[in-house]
Amino acid sequence: MPGWGVMLPPERVLAEMQDLGLSATELGAAGFLPEDPRALRELLGRFELALVAGFVPLVLHDPARWPSALSLADTTAGLLAAGGAGVFVTALVQDEAWSRSGPLDRSTAAVIADGLAQVDRVCARHGLIQVLHPHVGTLVETAQDIELMLDHSEAAWCLDTGHLRTGGLDPVRFAEQHADRIGHVHLKDVAAHVASRVLDRELSLTDGVRAGMFTPFGDGDVAIDEVVLALEERGYQGWYVLEQDTSLSDPPAPGRGPVADVARCLDYLRTEVVPRLPASARTGVGPPP
Repeated sequence: MPGWGVMLPPERVLAEMQDLGLSATELGAAGFLPEDPRALRELLGRFELALVAGFVPLVLHDPARWPSALSLADTTAGLLAAGGAGVFVTALVQDEAWSRSGPLDRSTAAVIADGLAQVDRVCARHGLIQVLHPHVGTLVETAQDIELMLDHSEAAWCLDTGHLRTGGLDPVRFAEQHADRIGHVHLKDVAAHVASRVLDRELSLTDGVRAGMFTPFGDGDVAIDEVVLALEERGYQGWYVLEQDTSLSDPPAPGRGPVADVARCLDYLRTEVVPRLPASARTGVGPPP
């Protein structure tokens, strides 16, 4: 998002991920990782990380904006495919500045559905699946918005535990009711008392993050463990992406900052989730520290 804060050097972030035992990553913000496929593969290979997906803000509620949106989708999908990814994560923004919009209505949802179908075709040409990401600050942020898009579009979904909870939906219930439409998962925990202020527009998303909206797993109000178990019970085969959203004003000292919270999240997964999973599913969270 514009104005999010300091971006740490990619080499530092990827090295910290590798040290934590993570084996894969998403693409990150535009320009964070190399946009040349060969350079991207070389950099990720250096840190033994696979590329699995990328988050792409698109403007699809206005058909006049579709040509530029589809051009961006095609370029990004090509980079993702060249890097070995399989998932294209779409967020429906009002504009490139992430201006806040009014409530989604049925006619706009129908237009967006047509736009998403076109993005689906772009992704299919590159061997990717598109998933729709409900996200605070986009056109699909509340429970009502999500229900409208579930009704109007056949797109697959990214189950984001934090943004669903912020928007007023129980992510466990979403997993139980819509498992057949979930193609990707973002795991994050939220402090509900801060998240409600963001949804009510007392705080911007960036200010909410700085106020502690997103917490390490187990410190917030999302039942991360129950979401994973609900999905595993229903045969989910995709990735779980650990997201620890942080807005930095200055680079933290080595070994401090987001890496410490991510380590706590991994400890939560190892102690609270992995022991409850079938043996066949107990992989992908890295070795003990």
